[in-house]
Amino acid sequence: MLKSSTLIFAMTLLAASFAAAQDKGQRPSPPAKAQCKLSSGKTVTVDYSSPRAKGRKIFGELVPYGQVWRTGANEATTFVTTANLSAGGKDVPAGSYTIFTLPNADAWSLIINKHTGEWGVPYKYESEELARIPMTVEKTSAPVENMTIGFDQSGGCTLHVSWESTQASVKFTEKK
Repeated sequence: MLKSSTLIFAMTLLAASFAAAQDKGQRPSPPAKAQCKLSSGKTVTVDYSSPRAKGRKIFGELVPYGQVWRTGANEATTFVTTANLSAGGKDVPAGSYTIFTLPNADAWSLIINKHTGEWGVPYKYESEELARIPMTVEKTSAPVENMTIGFDQSGGCTLHVSWESTQASVKFTEKK
C-alpha cells in the first residue's frame, strides 16, 4: 500500500511540474534566454520573461522612471556567470544572481543582486546588492515590440536590454 501511495504522489508531482512548465510558455510574457560565451569557454546566461508592448507607452509610464524594474515580467530575471567578470569598475564573481534595472529618461543602472529565487516585484533586496553599474542608453533604429535581452560578443559580453525605442547596454569582461 505504501509503494502505491508513493507512486501516486510521485506521478501527481510530475504531472504538476509538467503543467507548470507548459503554463510558463503560455504566459503573455513568455520565457526567454540569452547567453554569451567568453573566449575562455565560460558563459554568462540570462533567463527572463519577455513582455510585449501591445501599443502601450513603456518607459516613463508602464515602467516608471526612477523606480527599480524587474527587467522583464513574472519571476525576477536571473543572471548566471561561470566566470569572474568586471563591468563599470565593479567585480562580479562567478555565481548566480538576480538582475534589475533602474531606468531614467537619460541614464540607466544595472543592479546585480545576490538574492535569488524571488518574484520580480516588489524590490526589497537593497541590502543584498552586489553592484549598481551604469548603462549606456540609446534610441533603437526601429520600435521593439518584445522586450529583449541579448548579448554582443565582440571583446567580451555586452548585455543589451531593448524595448519600445530604447536600448540600454553594459559591457562585461572576464577577469583573468
